[in-house]
Amino acid sequence: MSTTTAMLIHHPIDIGLDTELLAEGIDALLECAQTCTACADACLAEGTVAELRRCIRANQDCADICVATARVLSRRTGSVVAILASLLQACSQACRTCGEECAAHAGMHEHCAICAAACRRAEGAADDLLGAVTQLMAAPPAQRTASR
Repeated sequence: MSTTTAMLIHHPIDIGLDTELLAEGIDALLECAQTCTACADACLAEGTVAELRRCIRANQDCADICVATARVLSRRTGSVVAILASLLQACSQACRTCGEECAAHAGMHEHCAICAAACRRAEGAADDLLGAVTQLMAAPPAQRTASR
């Protein structure tokens, strides 16, 4: 069991999302953030740094958005599901954009190939969580455990 899963299981508030799905999502977003940070740094070390400016920017944006989203997902007290949905939409888009940009450079830079794969995993996790949050938002108020 991951530390993320253990923390979610032992939190006294249940916001109505599957704990394992939530934990896997948080972990995927944090892994993506770390990978994007390292990829941006590796891009800066390349001799062709001017050609990698868009990639570096996409990496930095994706890392920041993934960290912010993971942090908000980790807080269960007073969760507002509409905010979770908005963050997850933005996170999915940031991961998709960064993944596409890194994939364009993957043939020349292995760090970009690694990052593109991490972005795809995080995008999938954000989309899965967005689906769960959307279902939670559609549930009758009596069945919701999170604030609206």
